[in-house]
Amino acid sequence: MKAHRQSKIRQIIENQVIETQEDLAAALRARDIEVTQATVSRDIKDMQLVKIPYGNGKYRYAYPVDSQSLHSEDRMQRIFKEMVKKIDYSENIIGIKTLPGTANSVCIALDNARWPEIIGTVAGDDTILAVIKHSGMVEEIATKLESMSMGLKG
Repeated sequence: MKAHRQSKIRQIIENQVIETQEDLAAALRARDIEVTQATVSRDIKDMQLVKIPYGNGKYRYAYPVDSQSLHSEDRMQRIFKEMVKKIDYSENIIGIKTLPGTANSVCIALDNARWPEIIGTVAGDDTILAVIKHSGMVEEIATKLESMSMGLKG
């Protein structure tokens, strides 16, 4: 079922503009594939889909150009600068607020950085929670993330 669904996702994003997880879920349902937002989110992460600009300040889902660019520090900084609005933390969790619909792209970039201090991440539509191994490291990691998103919007 998962392989079939992801095959359909590949066809959909190659043949139409998909801006949001909701758009993708609707396109799948139109093909008689019932999904939840959580399933679509996991598929996007599993398939390593990214959001790319396509005009008028809009973004759409696509496959990364190559695996080298997927893991580059420059790409991560560009994503953070363009999509991250606010970073805050408490105890051993960092909260990252993004533009609507871009949390998954930011989360993928963060996951692909493979920072050993980060145990794992969870992305919603516009919020990411990153779990840090030790609470003593959280401020340092949050500062590092903030430095990548210079010019944060209120």
